[in-house]
Amino acid sequence: MKRAACCALLLLACAVVRAQQDWPPALQELFTKGIEAQKAGRLEEAEQILLDVLKRGGKASFVHNNLGIVYQQRGDHARAMDQFREALRIEPGYPQPRALLGSSLLATGRVDEAVKELEQAVKLLPREPLVRLSLVRAYERLGDIQAQVDQMRALRELAPKEPEYAYLLGRSYARLSAACYEKIARVHPSSARRHQVAGETYFLQGQPERAVSALERAVKADPGLPGVHLLLAQIYMQQGKLTEARKEVERELAVMPGSAMALALRKQLN
Repeated sequence: MKRAACCALLLLACAVVRAQQDWPPALQELFTKGIEAQKAGRLEEAEQILLDVLKRGGKASFVHNNLGIVYQQRGDHARAMDQFREALRIEPGYPQPRALLGSSLLATGRVDEAVKELEQAVKLLPREPLVRLSLVRAYERLGDIQAQVDQMRALRELAPKEPEYAYLLGRSYARLSAACYEKIARVHPSSARRHQVAGETYFLQGQPERAVSALERAVKADPGLPGVHLLLAQIYMQQGKLTEARKEVERELAVMPGSAMALALRKQLN
């Protein structure tokens, strides 16, 4: 709800500019007064003024768009969507009401419809971060993790120094990794990769014995799987089992002869 309101406020300026093109001065002044009331949070006043604009012949897409924003800010998404749809009927290529329609659809739980509208909005407003964030939330509700990752990567390209986008991208990657692991466990429960991921997880959790057990199962399933022997070597070295660590390093190098990490660990052990 808060995100939708922020998105709405950022899209107000476009409508204000467009209103100055071909209206008589009195109607322009009335519309501007409605926008000022809207920006100040006087939503009931803004609603009445914008309805008055429509009655006086100012039936334009941007008026319906801003009236929809008023209803959206008040949490009345049903009336907001009616106004956004009317704006799109008048002007199908107008991007702002499509983005806001998607936000209201998402707020009312109509996720499939929201995704459809927000995907079109992103095509029309490819450099608007809030529209992409709305689409990310819609994909999250839909359970489409790969699509979330794609949108977060696009956001990172738009604003590479924004820490929030870096965090959200990392979270999306983590979810994608977990989903892939769950799929492996479901489709191939005895696969080497499943045991490798389990071993890596136990290692990160500070459970070296369980990590070794899982990694040994991975080796048994596929002795040539890269990375398994290297992690075993690291665990053995931490435990002071240097002979075992050296053996695992050599096994890793037999699988990956040019592995920089394995060569560095061999040098450290020697």
